[in-house]
Amino acid sequence: MSSDWHRRSADGRTLTLALHVQPGAKRTGAAGLHGESLKVRLAAPPVEGKANEALIAWLAQEFGVPARQVRLLRGEKSREKVVEISGSSCDPEALLGRSS
Repeated sequence: MSSDWHRRSADGRTLTLALHVQPGAKRTGAAGLHGESLKVRLAAPPVEGKANEALIAWLAQEFGVPARQVRLLRGEKSREKVVEISGSSCDPEALLGRSS
């Protein structure tokens, strides 16, 4: 499996993810790889930041950190997003095993 979609910092404290987000889906979850990004389906609509809020909440839950430790770095109004998660030791590859 390719790990081009995620990077962990040298000190291991910060994880950076490249995501391709599909808002308005039936349910929220990882949907496998989409090029060099992890595809994430979101049940939230793409209006007024609701999809971004849902993405941050879902990532916080999946990685076992408070939402304040999940930060959207790029792609606020795009399907292609870069997200930073601090303080999680979870393996991002585990999301692929739970793909729907």
